[in-house]
Amino acid sequence: MNRRFHLAVAALVFSVLVRVAWALFWPSNLILVDLHVYVEGSANLFNGTLYDWTDSSRSPQFPLPFTYPPFAAFLLYPLHFLPFDVVATGWLIATAAALFGIVWIALELMVGRDAMREQKWRTAAVAWTAAGMWLEPVRSTLDYGQVNVFLVLPAMLAARSARWWVQGLLVGLSAGVKLTPAVTGLYFVARRQWLAVVASVVAFVASIGLTYLLVPKETNRYFGELVEDPHRIGPVGSVINQSLRGALTRLAGHDIGSGLLWKSAVLVTAVLAFCAWRALRSDDRLGALIIVQLFGMMAAPISWSHHWICLIPLVLWLRYGPLKDAVGARLMAAFWLFNTVMGISWFLGTLQKSMWDISRPWYLAWLGAANALGVLALFVWIIAVGRLRRVSPERAVDRSRELEPSPVA
Repeated sequence: MNRRFHLAVAALVFSVLVRVAWALFWPSNLILVDLHVYVEGSANLFNGTLYDWTDSSRSPQFPLPFTYPPFAAFLLYPLHFLPFDVVATGWLIATAAALFGIVWIALELMVGRDAMREQKWRTAAVAWTAAGMWLEPVRSTLDYGQVNVFLVLPAMLAARSARWWVQGLLVGLSAGVKLTPAVTGLYFVARRQWLAVVASVVAFVASIGLTYLLVPKETNRYFGELVEDPHRIGPVGSVINQSLRGALTRLAGHDIGSGLLWKSAVLVTAVLAFCAWRALRSDDRLGALIIVQLFGMMAAPISWSHHWICLIPLVLWLRYGPLKDAVGARLMAAFWLFNTVMGISWFLGTLQKSMWDISRPWYLAWLGAANALGVLALFVWIIAVGRLRRVSPERAVDRSRELEPSPVA
């Protein structure tokens, strides 16, 4: 077992070194392109041009603006005082550390804290972190220098914590950095953790209040004008947008907007997500959190493929969670593992002449809906498995046996 652990550590160290070397020395404008935007864009926080500034030097098809709330710029502002290579190296290492935290907490939520003291689960955490760095959502996040892993970790910590004010603070401040983590509040609602809901709202409002005191013009502009404009973030129809709106836009051949079709699709997804949550065991915190996060990815106007970091906990949940032995579990896990290894949306992006091009052959449009269709299939599967368990006499299996650690693959 020690040998396996050492091999896992070696694989993780190798992965981190390769990713850092790739970022620093690979000659491509798109490498760490978003980190450049974070650093250079946030430098304009106090001169009144935060949301006027764009960078077209690295993305000629679409000049990149700073798209996050002013609170994000406030936190990122100090980075522009450091050499960019130093920032990049620290950012990538911190991303790997945050990914390890996500994997560790995901396993802990399934097998318990005591089990995580065992060598085989420590080995699993390190090994899955090393592997996770090469799965498409994380791979692209590292390529672009994105913030996604840092936003999923607080949600995992909130699910792990037993203190309502810690939970609320983590989620509320994450939503202050980027609005999408606010969907985690639905997890608190599902578990009737009302104090955590209140604390998250207070923390989010506090992040807005802070920037309103510091930069009132930028704060008013973001929340009054820019927050409802998805086109400022990028082309909705691009294949790397794996949200419902992106999938339906590509199937229709034009941007469907936020009208009745999109709202109906979100409503159907919400109903399926609710039913899937109801089909879970009441103590399956990771399963509930994954359903909430996936619903957020589906409902957002734009969910780039690298935003889907929640697929890493999903793969772990399908492999080790309470439904791991259910009918179809291996097939579902195989689909998501293939999707994250292959990166279907990334592959299709290489076939897209322009990121603004929506029209494409029908079979590519349907293939480009891989994440959306996969989430809908996952919700339906969870509902079906839950119904089977309710009518089966085998559902009375002792909880401790269901949570018994299985060997690491």
